[in-house]
Amino acid sequence: MPRQKSSWAINLLIPGGIQSNKLIRHILLDLDNTLYSVRYGIEDVLFSRVREFTASYLKISLEKAVPLQKEGYKRWGSSIRWLMEEKGFSDKDAYFAYLHPEDEVDMLTPNAALGEFLKALPCPCSILTNAPGFHADRVLKKLELEGIFLNVFDILGNDLKGKPDPFSYNRALSVIGHKASDVLFVDDMPHYAEAFIKLGGRGILIDELDTHKDYQHEKIKNLFEIKQILLPLS
Repeated sequence: MPRQKSSWAINLLIPGGIQSNKLIRHILLDLDNTLYSVRYGIEDVLFSRVREFTASYLKISLEKAVPLQKEGYKRWGSSIRWLMEEKGFSDKDAYFAYLHPEDEVDMLTPNAALGEFLKALPCPCSILTNAPGFHADRVLKKLELEGIFLNVFDILGNDLKGKPDPFSYNRALSVIGHKASDVLFVDDMPHYAEAFIKLGGRGILIDELDTHKDYQHEKIKNLFEIKQILLPLS
């Protein structure tokens, strides 16, 4: 089990250049494209498989499936919730099995430096992902990050209510026992980070390739930059 850690302050740059020290008791991290580089292209393959599954289930062409899936995703926060709520789909096991084949993360390699960095952080860490738990287990095993996180909150445990649904964040907060204002959340999706900010938390975007140039809130290029905004309490 990860060791207990103390609370630290977080040094956030607020728009306008004002620095604000806030007490942080827990760090909540996204999984994919956050614990590993977006350059692996794992989520690109995943999104392609989502659209393929959608086209197959609805018995339409891929060209017709793509805009439908995108709009459904926007309405429900995840493609599977859209399919279940609007299209009569029910076999979630088949859905996740198709999206996450056994070899999906074979290209990942152990990241000992990240492991040591996470273990040295002043606050305990947990994972909040829109993927199923077995996918999270695969990623953590390949990266050799097992045993570092206090909790792994997956979409199945969240009743398929993924980020940015407030339910997913609030369930995690309930389990770790802290208010949103006591938690630092890092994600590679702008609207997921912003949803946490709206709950009163500290949401930081991880934007490795500087894709989201107009993002108005705090962002970093990799997880190692977290240390630069965490300050020990005196």
